[in-house]
Formats: sequence, structure tokens, C-alpha cells
Amino acid sequence: MGRPDTRVLVIDDHPDIRDSLRWLLEGEGYTVCVAANGLEGLRLQRKEPSDIVVTDIFMPEQDGIETLWKFREEFPSVPIIVMSGGGPARGTDYLAVARELGAKKALKKPLDPQELIDVVGEITRSRSS
Repeated sequence: MGRPDTRVLVIDDHPDIRDSLRWLLEGEGYTVCVAANGLEGLRLQRKEPSDIVVTDIFMPEQDGIETLWKFREEFPSVPIIVMSGGGPARGTDYLAVARELGAKKALKKPLDPQELIDVVGEITRSRSS
């Protein structure tokens, strides 16, 4: 079970996915806030910092790779989990790129809810040790 003092920021342009992830993580005891894109996610992080970020890769305005890059610059110690339903496009494996840029974990969509719960739990436990 998650810790209510652990804040998770979910960034995804699809409202249904944001709502589902919020419901899933809150059900595990986490405090969750959501953003519709990377720009909004960065604004939220500056205003009310989260302990863990979960972001989609393919989003309008600012994609997940650029979001990851900016989070690494501004908030280097915040673990980031990236997720994507898109396979390699134009020869680029964006999940691999995200890992190279410092993503703690890269998950394929559709997400396995238990895998996300497990990854967030592992990160939470490692941060509190």
C-alpha cells in the first residue's frame, strides 16, 4: 500500500487515462495530481512538487521526451516513469530514448495496472530507505 505523503504527478493528454491512473494510484494510498501535457506538468511541479512523475511520451504542446529532459534539468532527483503505446516510429524507440535520458522506468501501453503499482511502490520504498 502506498504512502499518502507520497505525491505522484500523472501527465497524459487523454482524460480517461489520467482519470484511470489517478483512481488506480489513489486506491493504493498515494496523493495524485494530474496534468494534460508536459507544460502543465512542469507548472504543477514548480507550484506543488510531486515525489514521482508518470508521463506519457506522445502528447501535444510538449511531448514526454521534452518533458523528461526539462524535468531532469529542473528537478534532477525526481524519479520519472514514462509510458507509451506507440512503437518505434521512424526507427526510433522512444522508450529506450527516455531510459537513456534518465527515466527510472519505461512502460508500454496499454499499461498493466499491477506493473505500474509495483514500480511506483519500488520507487517509494527506495526513496524512504
